Amino acid sequence: MLEGKCMYTIRIEQSFSAAHYLTNFHGKCENLHGHNYTVRVYVTGQTLDKAGMLVDFGIAKHQLKNVLELLDHKNLNDIPEFQNSPSAERIAQFIYHALVQRNATIPWQAVEVFETETSMARYEP
Repeated sequence: MLEGKCMYTIRIEQSFSAAHYLTNFHGKCENLHGHNYTVRVYVTGQTLDKAGMLVDFGIAKHQLKNVLELLDHKNLNDIPEFQNSPSAERIAQFIYHALVQRNATIPWQAVEVFETETSMARYEP
């Protein structure tokens, strides 16, 4: 098998609920409102461990759960990192960097944040 030339990707998904309002924006989203956010996180790499896994789903899910607890049932505008408008793009960036800070050994690739089933922002450094 050409394992070194292969690319593997796993995806985990969890959700959280939070309120926010957009600053420097003119429209109904400048008013306080809430979302049931869905978050998808991608992990990508070329090598598998001895068990044949890129990353244990349970470990990745645990890391994401811990990060989402920082946001769940909060007004995102009250969190210092979101003082400058907590858009879906900034939420995705925040989640990505929080995951890397918690476990840099996992090859995190991207974070997608869905505000609705049809509206999503993706952060991928």
